[in-house]
Amino acid sequence: MITELKNKVLEDLSELIIQNAETIITANKRDLSNCSQDDEALYDRLKVNDAKIKGMQLSVLKVKQMNDPEGQVLYSHQKEPDLLIENRVVPFGTILIIYESRPDVTIEAAITAFKAGNKILLKGGKEARNTNLVLTDLWQHALEKNGQDKHAVQYLDYDRQQTQELIQSKELKIDVIIPRGGEQLINSIRENTDIPMIISGRGNNFMFIDENADFDMAIKIILDGKTRISVCNALDKVYIHPSHAADKLQKLIAALINNQIEIVADDAIAALNNRIKPIKNNKVFYEEFLASKILLAQVDSMEQAIVGINQYSGGHSAVIVTNDKIKAQQFQHSVDCAAVYHNASTRYTDGGEFGLGAEIAISTQKLHFRGPVGLNELVTNKWFISGNGNVRG
Repeated sequence: MITELKNKVLEDLSELIIQNAETIITANKRDLSNCSQDDEALYDRLKVNDAKIKGMQLSVLKVKQMNDPEGQVLYSHQKEPDLLIENRVVPFGTILIIYESRPDVTIEAAITAFKAGNKILLKGGKEARNTNLVLTDLWQHALEKNGQDKHAVQYLDYDRQQTQELIQSKELKIDVIIPRGGEQLINSIRENTDIPMIISGRGNNFMFIDENADFDMAIKIILDGKTRISVCNALDKVYIHPSHAADKLQKLIAALINNQIEIVADDAIAALNNRIKPIKNNKVFYEEFLASKILLAQVDSMEQAIVGINQYSGGHSAVIVTNDKIKAQQFQHSVDCAAVYHNASTRYTDGGEFGLGAEIAISTQKLHFRGPVGLNELVTNKWFISGNGNVRG
């Protein structure tokens, strides 16, 4: 499909989203009525309001404006006067994304895959079924309006057994599976298919506050990291150099408590306030909280913080707060995460924030790509050789 036609489909989709905002919200209310508000993270991911609808539309328009990677020449070599060897960007083909809760993924994942030239199969969670069906219908309306096969974007209204049969089947060619969810979902898919996967794994993001740090800046970044609890780029753990005096720690503790954030901490920090729960088991360091909760612990050095992050984190995002640029560079090179920050919030780990327009996932593996996966990462390459009866001899 030529770029102009892709962009026309996206333009029509953006208009349909706004025109059908009330229908989307009505469908979402049906989904929310079946969801317990006790599960704050799930409810937050599931809810669609006017702001989220506007965000979907803006994502569509941003991707529309981005360069189309399909067909770009990566390498060209004139082997002989009439033998041209080129390596070009081509789509993966068919992508299956399996995701939970967030209906806006139905828009963001599909626009990313579509603009890169792929067909996408969407398998959303049952908790968002009504919203996802409405959004997919808008997608297919935009495709048909432009004379395209509506099944280029297809929603799979499948149960778990049907999904398992799909990923084990050899009849339907699926080139890549992208699971977006917890480790249970990822492991289940990995055990039941040999189709290549791009893993969008857990968050469990860490911060280290260096001895040479602006502590007020650190507090600001920590609070921003807990702005939303349901997202994979939220901050969960904070390592603190013990040189920071008790009055600074008390200021941090007060800020967290004032924002209704539960604190778990090592014994030294827990002794500062009776509302802090002491760490009972190191297993908590592996846990992605997805809640208004944070862990504070002291470490003696940046090197000790790096060891802890590389052991416990999900490989997603980490941040160091320091005024020492050399130490910051050492931290960024040594921490084994997809995105490593110096004096900035982990909440920026997002395709839109990174200038990708949108993302289909945030990859926590090293192949084929790492971090926010946009349309330029949903492609592979292919060799094109043009000759005139050439033989090697």
